Amino acid sequence: MPRAATLRRSTEKKQENPQSSGAVALDEAREFGLLDGERTEHVSFRAPKALLDAARRESGAATRTELGLMALAMLAQPDPFKKFVKENYGALGPDHTLDI
Repeated sequence: MPRAATLRRSTEKKQENPQSSGAVALDEAREFGLLDGERTEHVSFRAPKALLDAARRESGAATRTELGLMALAMLAQPDPFKKFVKENYGALGPDHTLDI
């Protein structure tokens, strides 16, 4: 598939669901009170411009601060796969063999 068609499909999907996963993570962080309080920390780092541009485009973040908050909110969420493994560890039993 040509790159232009791929980009067009990607844009069409975003219009169907305008809220990015970063925005959802930011909303959830807000609901859990992770954005409450007056005390803040200053975070500063260097990143390649192409990476920043792509992240802002994909996330819909209006500012670098919003982009950073989205990224941190996504990292702060628990990993659902880790929870699944912990809950299901050993569920197959000791005599089960996996067919490969």
